[in-house]
Amino acid sequence: MTGLAGTLALPTQTVLGANDRIHLGVIGCGARGSELILQARRCPGAEIVACADIYTRRLEDARRVLPAAATYTDHRRLLDDKSIDAVVIATPQHLHAPHFIDALDAGKHVYLEKTMAFTLDDAHRMRAAYGNAPGRVVQIGHQSCSSGHLADASEFLASGRVGRITAIAMRMYRNTPHGRPQWARPLYPDMTAASIRWDAFLGDAPARPFDAHRFVNWRYFDDYSGGNVHENMSHQLAFWYKALGLAIPSSATMIGGVYLWKDGREVPDTMTVALEQPEEILVNWDSGFGNNQPGVSEEVLGTDGTIQRGQHIRYLPQKVNQPQGIEETGRSATPQTAHMQDFLDSIRLSREPACPFELGWRVSIACRMAVDSYRLQRKVHWNAEREQII
Repeated sequence: MTGLAGTLALPTQTVLGANDRIHLGVIGCGARGSELILQARRCPGAEIVACADIYTRRLEDARRVLPAAATYTDHRRLLDDKSIDAVVIATPQHLHAPHFIDALDAGKHVYLEKTMAFTLDDAHRMRAAYGNAPGRVVQIGHQSCSSGHLADASEFLASGRVGRITAIAMRMYRNTPHGRPQWARPLYPDMTAASIRWDAFLGDAPARPFDAHRFVNWRYFDDYSGGNVHENMSHQLAFWYKALGLAIPSSATMIGGVYLWKDGREVPDTMTVALEQPEEILVNWDSGFGNNQPGVSEEVLGTDGTIQRGQHIRYLPQKVNQPQGIEETGRSATPQTAHMQDFLDSIRLSREPACPFELGWRVSIACRMAVDSYRLQRKVHWNAEREQII
């Protein structure tokens, strides 16, 4: 690790008072960007003053919600605005690194949607940029890190009632009606080369002729997406990596395939991931898009108890070692705007946010290891000394 975590000392000229308004810019105004705009607007003292997107329709939609905000088809023009204190980035995963680096270089604080880095090379470049931007607050969009569940999990763990943890079992299953593939987005007549900056979408990905389907359904394709590992395993992993302080896995194995949706997607719709942690904990994650019965849940398995997390979080004693133990349900609430509010408060208070860069770094690499294992069809390992996947 680089020692980047810790109390942030903001440069004098950028320190904001507790009551100062924070001017925000949004890069990426699609479905997730629009949700984050709504969250930011509900936070006291936050004002969205500019939006950037490479698709003109999305900027038109943003103007209807934010008529006073400036709009740009080039995110660099937004970053040129010195009045903007911080940016929210909600672009496809393969564009996270350039947008993140550009924002830090422009002196902005950054809220970056998950998964932080798309590739290991991106992660290294982003860490270098973060190291050269002292005082910048970086919040990665793993919202559960600001949840009441985390406070409850931390209390259960601190009590010692869980015992020695050797395994974490996680699952994430969904289903959709016949003929409505998971993640499928509609194509509109105005999705043309005239309304979409195709080169800006491609970024450093392989050059291809304009393709509206690839643009709107980018989650299907290896060039832009880590599939459900990056979309959802990352969230569940971030929660427990934070709660337990886990390091990058020593190895990762992923198997699966496109078993259900034969619609041209390249990322699997059914998969199993196994992560061997250096702490001698085995993390398993199962996921599929053909049945929602298993749902989204996790169990942390200790010799003295289990922490079970789904819609609620509970402690369940292992009676063999805790014969007098009683079940307990977490009670901490989570405001809908908790993660965004934490980002804004971290800027004002010059402190580390709930999901800082360093946590995003560990989760990104764990996710990349899983994806690399799937693509290489073998187990991969983390060389901590060289910081390489082998």
